Amino acid sequence: MSYKVTKGNNASSSSVEKFQTFEDLEVYKVAREFRKAMYAVTRRLPDLEKYELGRQIRRASLSLTNNMAEGHGRFHYPDQIRFFLHSRGSLEELVDDLNVCFDEDYLSSDEVAKLKERARGVLNLVNLRYLRGRCSVVREVDDDAESELIDALEDLPL
Repeated sequence: MSYKVTKGNNASSSSVEKFQTFEDLEVYKVAREFRKAMYAVTRRLPDLEKYELGRQIRRASLSLTNNMAEGHGRFHYPDQIRFFLHSRGSLEELVDDLNVCFDEDYLSSDEVAKLKERARGVLNLVNLRYLRGRCSVVREVDDDAESELIDALEDLPL
């Protein structure tokens, strides 16, 4: 498998690029704050839900940021993209958990709306700043499945 890598638009030829850890990524910082907000939701759930819905929310919240960290640590861009897609899936799962919290009257509609707005902010950063940015840098040369993945990423909603 081979990759055709081109220099991204963000890099300035006159500046020396500093090594970034996953903690330096804006998308990670915003997702981390969202994870904290969702953990706070689990502390407010009734005892009946603390070990069911609460555990599920904590796992999905942790998966959101863990996949970003692991993806950032991968060498190949398609691997990085795949982990960020897993993060997106965890984020959508959390939005559904918010629907459950609303449906069962664990959170008010205002609280759910605010948290969903924050989730949309994370989703926009994942889609726009990270996934689309990676697609402009890498093109798969000889693997159709990977090439289809990258092409699909270019059609992501904002």
